[in-house]
Amino acid sequence: MAKIAILGFGTVGSGVLEVCRRNAASIARRAGEPVEVKYILDVRDFSSSPDAALFTNSLDTILADPEVRVVVETIGGTKFAYPYVRQCLESGRSVCTSNKEMVATYGAELLALAKAHGAAFLFEASVGGGTPIITPMHQCLAANHISRIEGIVNGTTNFMLTKMKHEGMDFAQALKIAQQLGYAETKDPGDDVDGRDACRKIAILASLACGHHIYPDAIPTRGIRDITVADVQAAEKLDCAIKLIAWYDEGANGAMAAGVEPMLVPEHNQLAGVEDVFNAVLMRGDMLGDVVFYGKGAGKLPTASAVVADVIDALKEGAQVHDSLFWRPAPKPAAPLQDPGVYSWYIRVRGVAAALLPSVAGAGTPVFEAGGEAGYCIGAATAAQVEALRSKLQVLGGELMLALKQLDD
Repeated sequence: MAKIAILGFGTVGSGVLEVCRRNAASIARRAGEPVEVKYILDVRDFSSSPDAALFTNSLDTILADPEVRVVVETIGGTKFAYPYVRQCLESGRSVCTSNKEMVATYGAELLALAKAHGAAFLFEASVGGGTPIITPMHQCLAANHISRIEGIVNGTTNFMLTKMKHEGMDFAQALKIAQQLGYAETKDPGDDVDGRDACRKIAILASLACGHHIYPDAIPTRGIRDITVADVQAAEKLDCAIKLIAWYDEGANGAMAAGVEPMLVPEHNQLAGVEDVFNAVLMRGDMLGDVVFYGKGAGKLPTASAVVADVIDALKEGAQVHDSLFWRPAPKPAAPLQDPGVYSWYIRVRGVAAALLPSVAGAGTPVFEAGGEAGYCIGAATAAQVEALRSKLQVLGGELMLALKQLDD
């Protein structure tokens, strides 16, 4: 019988225990032996729990028990999770985690540490929740070179943008509903609405695609706080939907770029129809072409099921899994990754008449003019050119309020 330990007994941690018990027979069949939770590490008081005997507040208890072969980390963050995971890997125990921040920040180091100590470090649930993305990428797509990734990887913001589109809600109203439903944090929803969650996820996927570590803080990131109902309506006039897109592009001559930003997605693009809390990730392989992974990006049992699937793989494959699941360490770049691409853009400006925009912003199409603001679609420009537009507008007493790229077909 394989004994495992769970670090952190929140939503995902409790889900892991539930999945292990509810699907014990099928898990044992796939793992080749029964899998049992022996310890749960949590500093809170669970003395009244029916499972009180499983709880410990000391990692040393777990590390001292040779029966524990796999540790599941669901604490979140890096303050405690990172040193705990290091100790577990150094002891030769495999670790399975849903912790996107830790994987995005320390992934290369922890992958190397796992292999050096004959263990597995697995993190399927860190990107797609219960939707498999990591495993298909390093196994099923192993014969492909992945040059482009683009996707909707944050269900909270996608839910909010869906509400703004179909029900005419503004940002504040949509956020309130998301918080009431438990999709967004009530105290600080910044990880979702400011794009940090999506940034960590694309950092993981980009690292796996290019083979070396891509740091989250090197990826230009902005969220959806500046999106208004007028922008959503303007996008519809342009036969587009606004989506928070996380993307990676290998670029020419190795000049890779990545970003997280709200973008105009043409209605004929598969990502435009992804709504509510669903996620979708498109990958472009040189042999296969485009493939899309689609599903809910979160939830207690879906996420826990992905973690437990990793436990099965860790028990069966151990460090051998890192023959395909790896990326190399890399130095932090001196500056954020730059996107040199040329795109169509939607801009919203304040204080400058729509009639003046062609002479200031270049050839394009007016979209709307109301309440002292104007929407305008630029035919082709780089990000640097759009940024330079900001100072031109200021000279005229205006202000660039929003600029959105249009996702390439």
